[in-house]
Amino acid sequence: QVQLVESGGGLVQAGDSLRLSCTASGRTFSNANMGWFRQPPGKEREFVAGIRRSFGRTNYADSVKGRFTISRDNGKNTVYLQMNSLKPEDTAVYFCAADYTGFNVRVITTEYDYWGQGTQVTVSS
Repeated sequence: QVQLVESGGGLVQAGDSLRLSCTASGRTFSNANMGWFRQPPGKEREFVAGIRRSFGRTNYADSVKGRFTISRDNGKNTVYLQMNSLKPEDTAVYFCAADYTGFNVRVITTEYDYWGQGTQVTVSS
């Protein structure tokens, strides 16, 4: 079993930055591809960014490319999402997820094995 705990959400203004963190416990963190997803109010959960277990290859949704950066620190069992130039449309609950079986970063929610409880990000205009 894996426990994922997100932190770092909050209320910010458009143009501001936030850094989300997700700390894992329970299995070897470095064996997992990690993903960040978000769920805007009244909408489906969507892929935001992912990072591979080896070599740190990353993948981003088009809507966040150039603004968000995913990174990981395997020594701290933590994955980060640096969010810059935030927009009101980035408002959502943000979730981290762990995938222990895929080779490449996957973008579909059902392909992830474990999920955190989510952290709210609200961007005001």
